[in-house]
Amino acid sequence: MDINQAIRSYSRQPLTHQLMMSFLKDYKSPNDKVHSLIEEGVLTSVKKGLYIAGPALKANKPGPFLLANHILGPSYVSLDAALSFYGLIPERVFEISSMTTKSSRKFTTSIGLFSYTHLSLPYYSFGIRQIEISDEQYAMVASPEKALFDKVITTAGLVIRSKKDAVSYLIENLRMDEDSLKGFDITAMSSWLPDAIKKESLLMIIKAIKSL
Repeated sequence: MDINQAIRSYSRQPLTHQLMMSFLKDYKSPNDKVHSLIEEGVLTSVKKGLYIAGPALKANKPGPFLLANHILGPSYVSLDAALSFYGLIPERVFEISSMTTKSSRKFTTSIGLFSYTHLSLPYYSFGIRQIEISDEQYAMVASPEKALFDKVITTAGLVIRSKKDAVSYLIENLRMDEDSLKGFDITAMSSWLPDAIKKESLLMIIKAIKSL
């Protein structure tokens, strides 16, 4: 199998530096070969040590959620990216926002903008799903409930002091669908409160959803 075929066969997944080195183990200067492949359009560099199949191959590529998981880990996709994915907000999202246990960071790549916001354990670990985002591609994504909680927690200056304010935030600000909110798992959301910040704001969100 030549290098182009090897890359094409793995093109649905992000291509790590380690994987590329295994493809190029017979080359005297494998790193130089990687640079040549990028120049030829066979590879596209996402960040140092992470690649996808380049335009010259006309191959499948990993989706942005799967890439987000690999650009910085551990992480899971959340906030507007997840809420939009579930059809809970009407806005089209151009930035893939994720949560991580590491320091908050942003990556501007040839594929798009990826942001990561720090969350502490154990709250970080709640409400994460492995979702099939396309054929043979799985990504770690917040549940709808966790994505909403993360949105409240990470929005600077947002303090929700009453059930009325929470309803206004959900329906008027975020423009979320009432019927979808009625299907939220209130029990799970309530179980996360002891380990969350902005507990009072989150409690008001739960009360608002119960009132719908």
